[in-house]
Amino acid sequence: MPVHLNAAQRDAVSTLSGPLLVLAGAGTGKTRVVTYRIAELIKHGTPPDRILAVTFTNKAAGEMQQRAAELLGKRRKGQRKPEISTFHSLCVRVLRRHITRLGYPAQFAIYDRGDQESVARAALRDIRVPGEVLRPSDLINFISRWKTASVRPAEAVALAASDKEHLAAMAYRRYQRALKAAGAVDFDDLLLCTEELFATAPDALAAEAGRFSHLLIDEYQDTNGAQYRIIKCLAAPHRNLCVVGDDDQSIYGWRGAEVTHILRFQRDWPEAKVVRLEENYRSCGAILEMANRLIAFNRHRHDKVLRAFREAGEPPRVLQFPDETTEANQVVEEIRSQIFRRIAQPRDFAILCRTNEQPRAFEQELRRAKLPYVLIGGMSFFDRKEVRDILAYLRVLAFPRDEVSLLRIINTPPRGIGQRAVERLLAQAVGQGRPLWEVLPEAASIDQLPQPVVKGVQAFRQLIEQYQGQLSERPLVDLVGEMVHRIGYQDEINRQYKEPADQLARWNSVEEVINALAAYQQRAEEPSLMGFLEDVALVGREDQQDKESQLARNAIVLMTLHSAKGLEFPQVYLVGMEEGILPHHRSIGDNDSAVDEERRLCYVGVTRARDRLTMTLALNRNKWGKSRPTQPSRFLFELLGKAERPQPAGESTRRKRVS
Repeated sequence: MPVHLNAAQRDAVSTLSGPLLVLAGAGTGKTRVVTYRIAELIKHGTPPDRILAVTFTNKAAGEMQQRAAELLGKRRKGQRKPEISTFHSLCVRVLRRHITRLGYPAQFAIYDRGDQESVARAALRDIRVPGEVLRPSDLINFISRWKTASVRPAEAVALAASDKEHLAAMAYRRYQRALKAAGAVDFDDLLLCTEELFATAPDALAAEAGRFSHLLIDEYQDTNGAQYRIIKCLAAPHRNLCVVGDDDQSIYGWRGAEVTHILRFQRDWPEAKVVRLEENYRSCGAILEMANRLIAFNRHRHDKVLRAFREAGEPPRVLQFPDETTEANQVVEEIRSQIFRRIAQPRDFAILCRTNEQPRAFEQELRRAKLPYVLIGGMSFFDRKEVRDILAYLRVLAFPRDEVSLLRIINTPPRGIGQRAVERLLAQAVGQGRPLWEVLPEAASIDQLPQPVVKGVQAFRQLIEQYQGQLSERPLVDLVGEMVHRIGYQDEINRQYKEPADQLARWNSVEEVINALAAYQQRAEEPSLMGFLEDVALVGREDQQDKESQLARNAIVLMTLHSAKGLEFPQVYLVGMEEGILPHHRSIGDNDSAVDEERRLCYVGVTRARDRLTMTLALNRNKWGKSRPTQPSRFLFELLGKAERPQPAGESTRRKRVS
C-alpha cells in the first residue's frame, strides 16, 4: 500500500469488495483514491477488463486512465486494461451491441444540438406551431427535461400542464419518430435507451452486467435518475460498487442530478461501508473554516468537516461597492495592480459569477485595463458553421440516412441544387416513404427538376459514394483532407468572408477538424469514421477541448460558478454576493432544497480558492436601466458566522451592511 496516502485514503483503497461510499470533500484527492483502488484491485487478482470506472467528462476519464496506467507500469501490447469512460460513452458501447432490440439500426447516428433543432423545427412545422409560440430551442429544452426524468412522449402528453407544454408534448412524439426514422439518437437517448434496454431485455442486461465484477462511479452526487438505475442494474449481481462523491458539491439539479442518490446510498446498499476523505490539500485553513461554516447550514447532508493540510493563511475578505460598475472597476484594478507589481500572473486569478449576465461589466473593465482574459463558456468549437459543415459530410459518409446532415451539405458549397429543388426531392421521398438518400439517383425522373439540378444531384451522390468506397482502404486523415479540397470549401469561405482575418480563422477551424481526426486515429486501437463521429459527439457536448485550451493561456479567467467546479486558482473573486444573484431569485421561496443547492454552489466557489478569497457585492444594482438597492446575500452572514439560521429574503438582511 502506497505510503503517500493518508489513513482515510488507504482505508478506501484497501476496501476491495462490497458496496463502498467514499465521501470525498473538495480538494481531498478523490482521483488519487479511485486510481489507486483500480491498481489495488488488479494487484489482488481482478482481471483489468473486469473493472468498469465511470465518470462524467472525457477529461476526467482520460486523467483516470493515464494515472491508472502509470501506477500499473508498462503493459504489453494487446494486454487487457480497465474500462474507464463517461456514462454516455459506456451507453454508446452497450447500444452498439444491443440497440437493434429497440428497433434502431446498429449503425445509429448521434445527433448534436444543431441536428436536434433541425428535427425540432420540422416537428413544430408538422403540427403548425409558429416560432413565436414555441421555438425549436425551447422544444429541445422541454424534451431534454422529460428525457432526463425518463418521461416518454405518451407520458409527456399526460403530464403537460400549460398550453406550451401540451404543444411541446405533441411535437415530442413527432420529434422522436423522426429521430428513429433517421436511425439516430440524441444525447439524452443514450441513457434513456440503455435504461429501456435493461428494463425490457433481461438477457442483454445479464450480458452487460456479466462483463464486470467491479464498478467505480466518480462524482456520484451528479447522477440523474437514468444513470442511477443503470448503475444499480449493472452492480446488482456482484454488489462490488464503489461510489465517490461529495453531496456538498451537488450543483446540477437543474439538469437532472439528484443529490438524494448519494444521501441514501446506505439505504440502497445496507451493507455499505462509508469512508470520509476530509483532509483538504488545496485551500488554506482560513478559507476552509468559512466553507465549513457555510455548508453546515444545509440540513440534508452527510456529516463531514474539511480539515486543512496547509496553514491558516490570509482571512477571506468581503468588499462592498456602491454599484456594479464600481465593483467591476475596483476588482479589475486590484488584479491589474498585482500583475503590474509582478506579485502575481494573470492565470493566478479567477472571477466567478453566478449568472451569465454578470461578466459583461468585468469584460469591459478588463479590456479597458488591457489585461489578458478568457471568458469560459463562449461558442463551442463544434458549434461553428464550418466545423458543422465538415462534420455533416462525414456523417453522410458514415450514415447516408442522416437526413439532417444530408440537407445541410447537399448544396454546400453551392452546386446548383436550390431550395425549391430540395423541396421537390423531399416531396418524392415523403410520398414514397423512403429516405432522401435513396431518392437521389432518381432525380432525372422527377418532374420540374431542371437538367443543371439533376447534374448537381448526380455529382453530389457520386462524390459521396466515391469516398464511402475508400473508407476501409485509406487513412481517414488523407481521405477527409482530399475531400475537403475537392469540394472547394476554402474557396467557399473566401467567397463568403471578405476579411482575411475571418477567412484564416474559419479555415483554421476546418484544419482543426482534420487535426482532431489525426489525434483520434493515433490513439484509437481500431480507428473508424463511425468511431471518430462518436468521439466528437461525446467530447463536443462537453466543450472540454475549448475549455482546456483557454485555461492553458496565461490569462485571467472569467467564468460562472457552475463552470468552475473541479478547478482551482491561487486567487478567487466571488462577485455579486447579493440576494437574488446568489442565491438566485428563482431559488428563493418555499423550496428549501433550491436554496440548499445555491448554498452548495457558493461552497464550490469558496473552495476553488487556494490562497486568497475575496467576496464582493454592490449595494445598488441596475434593473431595467434604474438603480435599485440590493440585499447582501444570506450566505455572507453564514460565512462570517453572523447568522444563526439561513435568513429568508426580506428579514434582517435588508440593506444591512456586511462588516
